[in-house]
Formats: sequence, C-alpha cells, structure tokens
Amino acid sequence: MDLERYRSFTEQLRARLESDARVLGLVAVGSMAELGRTPDAWSDHDFFVITVAGVQESFRQDLGWLPEGERIVLKVRETAHGLKVLYDDGHLLEFAIFDEAELHLARVNDYRVLLDRAHVEADLRHLRTKSAAEVASFDVERSFALFLSALLVGAGRTARGEVLSGSSFIKQHALGELLRVLAHCLPMGSQTQLDNLDPFRRFERAFPEQGRTLHQVLLQEPGLCARQLLSFADEQLAHRMERYPARAVQVLRNHLEQWARPA
Repeated sequence: MDLERYRSFTEQLRARLESDARVLGLVAVGSMAELGRTPDAWSDHDFFVITVAGVQESFRQDLGWLPEGERIVLKVRETAHGLKVLYDDGHLLEFAIFDEAELHLARVNDYRVLLDRAHVEADLRHLRTKSAAEVASFDVERSFALFLSALLVGAGRTARGEVLSGSSFIKQHALGELLRVLAHCLPMGSQTQLDNLDPFRRFERAFPEQGRTLHQVLLQEPGLCARQLLSFADEQLAHRMERYPARAVQVLRNHLEQWARPA
C-alpha cells in the first residue's frame, strides 16, 4: 500500500469511529503513529480502539466499522482483545479493542492518539512510562541464562532427531533472549532505533555488524547454529557482562561439541 492510500485508510478509520458514540478513543501504534518512521509498502495498520464498557466484544465480532469491509478476505482472533484482518490487496490490520478499564493491559512505545473522548492521552502516557520502566528493569543475567538453557534444549532435541523442535528452540527462543541481552549490553549510540518491546525489530539497523553475523549463523543447520550462537555470545558478552557465567558457558560448549561428533 502506498503512503497516500495508507493515510487515506487511516483517515477513513478515524472518521468511521468518530461517528460512533460508543467509541472513546483511537490510538495508532507502531509505524501507523508516524513518529520518526513513515509507513512503507510493508507497513500494517496497528491500532487500539477504546470503547465504553460492555460493547468491546460486539466490535470484535461485527467488523462493519472497518473501512471497505467488503474487501476483507480473512479475520482471525489473535488474543482475548485483538484480531488480525487481511484485505484482498494483502494489507493487514492488527488491532485490539479495550474499554477504559482494560487499557492498562496494553504495552506501548510509539503511539499517536487520533481520537480522544475519555482522557486516552493521559492513560497512554502512563502506559508508556510503565512499559519503559519494565525495559529499564531488565535482568541481563536471567535472560542470558534463559538463552543458554534454550540452546541446550534445542541442541539436545536436534541430536535426538527432533530437528523441527530443536530448531525452534535455537533460532527463536534462544535467539530472542540473546537479542535482548545484546541490545542491553552493546555500546549505546544507535539503540534509539530499536523497538524496546520486540528484540527482533530493527536490530540489524542499530547493530549492522552483529546483525550480519547473526543472519549468517541462522542459515546454518540447527546444531551448528547453536554452537556458533554460543561462540558469538561469548565473543560479544564475556567482557561486557558484570557476572558472566563463564563456567556454565564452557559446560554448554562441551555438550554441544560432544553432540556434534559422529556416534
């Protein structure tokens, strides 16, 4: 979707919701907020709708409030509050419906309030502060321990022949924890480009050298990928973490190398 059509859809959505007295607020999140980032051809529409109490589920069930509803080809309930909706041109919406009391369940970083009838802006400021505080209290040692554990489980399952499950642990669970630790420990500077709610988003823009290396590592078969991820983590973090678990890393390295040898 080009930028003109993207913005036109946003305005249609806002106007439709504004005409419904049950709607208290519309909040654009992510690239839809257009704060420092302009939506591109791959951008979804991500937003929250805040309603009066008691009507949230009707908004989730009946999507007549969405623009161009006749072009919807797929809708799926993703969470208790949110849905994904696909249009016939491949454009995707990801949204959640809350009443005022439920809004505290959301997590936000970039957002822009497009409709506010109930002090939504003030509530969102509080939510962003809360989300930032959660990021600031990040436990590096715990996350690194979870990275090591996921590598061990994934490599073990791979060696057993459960390659799909093993690959998932190594290339998703372990990688996610490692990215969180790296984002916290690597030198500051370009980290403002990162999404503090999703460690996978824009990592390679903030840390291009590390991003290129990790991309090449992830192309390897799961067992080799696990060994290379461990080596990469050791190289990047042994001198940056205050209490680096060197003994645990060596134990894990020994296991991964042993499992890699032919029986």
